[in-house]
Amino acid sequence: MLTVNGSVFMPSVLTLIGIPGLESVQCWIGIPFCVMYIIAVIGNSLILFVIKTEESLHIPMYIFLAMLAATDIGLSTCILPKMLGIFWFHSPDVFLDACLLQMWLIHSFQATESGILLAMALDRYVAICNPLRHATIFSQQLLINLGVGVTLRAVILIIPVPLLIKCRFKHYRTTVISHSYCEHMAIVKLAAEDVRINKIYGLFVAFTILGFDIIFITLSYVQIFVTVFQLPQKEARLKAFNTCIAHICVFLQFYLLAFFSFFTHRFGSHIPPYVHILLSSLYLLVPPFLNPIVYGVKTKQIRDQVLKLFFPKKDC
Repeated sequence: MLTVNGSVFMPSVLTLIGIPGLESVQCWIGIPFCVMYIIAVIGNSLILFVIKTEESLHIPMYIFLAMLAATDIGLSTCILPKMLGIFWFHSPDVFLDACLLQMWLIHSFQATESGILLAMALDRYVAICNPLRHATIFSQQLLINLGVGVTLRAVILIIPVPLLIKCRFKHYRTTVISHSYCEHMAIVKLAAEDVRINKIYGLFVAFTILGFDIIFITLSYVQIFVTVFQLPQKEARLKAFNTCIAHICVFLQFYLLAFFSFFTHRFGSHIPPYVHILLSSLYLLVPPFLNPIVYGVKTKQIRDQVLKLFFPKKDC
């Protein structure tokens, strides 16, 4: 690396320090993080296996759930191994290109998960508000188009984020990232150059994806609630509402953590850095950890298949 006027010119290696201010206890913080990761991988893998092997679950609701489970495995795997390497093995260095790749993967998986949650909300909207046309509307071709669409949207919109960093920034104030993983704004703040374009594009992507999705998910559920409360029988209302509870829980924990982390990282200048980093890390780790638990507990079909897998009935 070449140092010019106090700045670093085109560094090839960056250093992740983990959680600033909590370096002395990072080894202990890594334990619950590792447990969450193991549960996330096992739980989401179980959901994928159950949905794949049980033909009765090959319907839109569960296909979207399988897509969500696969995305959660990818998201948590992008962050945890390197994070534990920092916490436990004192391996903070990462090549710049590898850091940008991790950043792109993390944000792409986040955007994909948001798109899948939107697709799940639309599925519930049609199933409750227009049940007679649900099978016609949510055809196999539409499921493929939705899966490809949410993935391409994430990939295409996120690609410029690392490219803008790679192509625009030549001088860095420091190579030390005050974070436990390669997050967009954490890298942008290292630059000793004008970062307005990067910040503006980051906000554009966040509001284009998260803002668009949360608006349409909210509108879908407003219409769902209106339809459900108009049902004449209490049992029918409870049954319809019960099919949405798991998705509502997943939706709330994903977006509440997302927006809280997003705004505190950009505008919470008076919040201690370790709070920012912990919130950002939990935002990536909690949804993959909780989603299989929520769906396993609240979705009878998934729960029954998992129980059957571990406790098969013996023939008399």
